[in-house]
Amino acid sequence: MENNSDKPMHIAIAGNIGSGKTTLCGLLARHFNWQAHYEDVDINPYLPSFYEDMQRWSFNLQVYFLNSRFRQVIQIRNSGQTVVQDRTIYEDAHIFAPNLHAMNLMTKRDFDNYASLFELMSTFVKPPDLLIYLRASVPKLVSQIQKRGREYENSIRLDYLRSLNDRYEAWISTYSSGKVLIVEVDNTNFSERPEDLASIIERINAEIHGLF
Repeated sequence: MENNSDKPMHIAIAGNIGSGKTTLCGLLARHFNWQAHYEDVDINPYLPSFYEDMQRWSFNLQVYFLNSRFRQVIQIRNSGQTVVQDRTIYEDAHIFAPNLHAMNLMTKRDFDNYASLFELMSTFVKPPDLLIYLRASVPKLVSQIQKRGREYENSIRLDYLRSLNDRYEAWISTYSSGKVLIVEVDNTNFSERPEDLASIIERINAEIHGLF
């Protein structure tokens, strides 16, 4: 089922590590016949090193993500297609990088350099037409991270996940760049219950038709 307008749209899914972004991205792409843009975690050369030594690799990882996400957003806008994207460029800048800095895992010098780079890039980037935020509690995130079994994620610290969650909530409460749809992940299982996915699709349809 396509949206009934010829206007290509950029739909983005935001949420903490383990909230289900990649899964929902695939399900929506299949249902709406949208093009899916995934986060390249499997070929990211910094992630395993980062989880082993966050302080050493935090700046490298964040610059890699920033470059990758900026490139992705440019491709999305030039594709002429409706695209659903797994994670946004804003999450890196408003949540992950400041969180690393606040936890003393990124120096002020590196953070200022990163923030300056993001500020420049953001002048070339348009926000998504619809942002879907997956809200999940820390126990739910831990359960889903363990379920998918990525070895390098075994060492993720609970305080790291918790502080990310706090920053996500602060960010989404002030986000005003476009439409937002919030999905309560603890109360839904869109990967296994068709009725839960159908409910999300129904809400997305309502938001999409309000965009025109």
